Amino acid sequence: MKYVVKESFLNYLAHLFFSDSGEEALLGSLLGDFVKGNPVGRFPPAVADAIFFHRKIDSYSDRHIITRRSRKRISPARRRFAGVIVDVVYDHFLSRHWPQFSPVDLKSFVGRVYSVLGRNRAHLPERLRRVLPHMIAENWLGSYCQLEGVGHALDRIAGRLSRGGAFKGAVAEIVANYEALENDFLLFFPDLSVFARNGTKGSR
Repeated sequence: MKYVVKESFLNYLAHLFFSDSGEEALLGSLLGDFVKGNPVGRFPPAVADAIFFHRKIDSYSDRHIITRRSRKRISPARRRFAGVIVDVVYDHFLSRHWPQFSPVDLKSFVGRVYSVLGRNRAHLPERLRRVLPHMIAENWLGSYCQLEGVGHALDRIAGRLSRGGAFKGAVAEIVANYEALENDFLLFFPDLSVFARNGTKGSR
């Protein structure tokens, strides 16, 4: 089956964190950034439910007062990319504070995700399937713990944007606002966790 995708590789870790533990739910939590339109009938029910849940998480996050405040911290020169920068740096802070939110070791969690993706490689969107070996070899999910990894992730995104030149080196925005952005994340993530627990999974 060929999946219709959109060009996006953002905040993987947070979506995976909130996913149910089943393989189909993990896959759907990633496919939410790729699949357009109604996934019902195109995917197994658990995958479709996870795609809907992914979209709910994105919608809630985008309109939250704290994420809006984070986006405003980005300089005017890169403000149009602020949503991308905040998505990625929030994954960085999630990885840095992982033990505060999860009893499962981050390395073990990421390893399981890579195993699930590897076993289901034939069913992944073409672009995700193509980059999967690089994702695993370079440990994209695990590398978010370090600012260097965040910088590489942002520069990969810049390379895919039509006017990505202005976005190159966007990690400088994070360095300049690191403490404030971290405080934003630590205030926001508990709110997001409550939202995720309150019966939204599987609802459409």
